[in-house]
Amino acid sequence: MRKPGMPLILLLVGVSCILASDSVQTNSSEKEDKFPLTLSRGWGDDLYWIQTYEEALYRSKTTNKPLMIIHHLEDCPHSQALKKVFSENNEIQKLAEQFVMINFIYETPDKHLYPDGQYVPRILFVDPSLTVRADITGRYSNRLYAYEPSDINLLISNMKKALKMLKPEL
Repeated sequence: MRKPGMPLILLLVGVSCILASDSVQTNSSEKEDKFPLTLSRGWGDDLYWIQTYEEALYRSKTTNKPLMIIHHLEDCPHSQALKKVFSENNEIQKLAEQFVMINFIYETPDKHLYPDGQYVPRILFVDPSLTVRADITGRYSNRLYAYEPSDINLLISNMKKALKMLKPEL
């Protein structure tokens, strides 16, 4: 015995399944858009980014350029805010061309890269002699290498300081 409402229920179930599969596909593409596939991870797609720490150290030494290391997390709101300002600031992007650039979403085994803790966002500079420049710091006494979007001018100043240290004094 057939019920008169059964075709309508089957039609609704079928439409629900189609809409659900479209929703799943949309959500997965949104996640793909959220995480850039390039090494820049959104910090500046026009910059040349190095993939590994070892390669970055080698490039710094052989090109005589300072290394700029950015530690961040993709889901950290502080990292996201700094990344937005960093990537949209033309002066920073231009200065960054003079650096060997790398950004990490994980910690490295080199303890020199977290002299005062493993927090994010954290930016350190390494000179071509492979010395971490502990003297180039942000404005916080409890997180020496932390920067916030409002600290962008200090970061620009510190980038210039790292570049100036390369030039021999006369």
